[in-house]
Amino acid sequence: MSYSISKKITQTVASLSLVAFFASVSQVALADDSAAVKTIAGVLVGLNHFPSADDKAALAAIAADDAHGMAVRALANAVANIQHAATAEDKAAMEQIVASDMADMQSKSLAQIVLGINHMPSAEAKASLQAML
Repeated sequence: MSYSISKKITQTVASLSLVAFFASVSQVALADDSAAVKTIAGVLVGLNHFPSADDKAALAAIAADDAHGMAVRALANAVANIQHAATAEDKAAMEQIVASDMADMQSKSLAQIVLGINHMPSAEAKASLQAML
């Protein structure tokens, strides 16, 4: 086998290995985000004016964990900050998630719910949240 063919085979194997690695890492991140989304949805479904101290601690842990995507961390932070409604800064972040081409549908749905909170989620929002649990 010539050197150039051997080099191409080595490069191809290396490229495929790299693709497989990134695919496996992204699946782990998706699994982590899935659990975090359930936690956020669970806090929101029971929300009454503001999250409890235990809920805030769980949300702070999600927001601080770089293993989660940016949208999930922003959602956790926004929900932790709710005092009857989201803050202006958090509303701006939620609007960015809703408008993002990179955010998944659950993140966009949660962002819409956070934007609409007035003391607690609406009945329609609670139904959507229950479906995420």
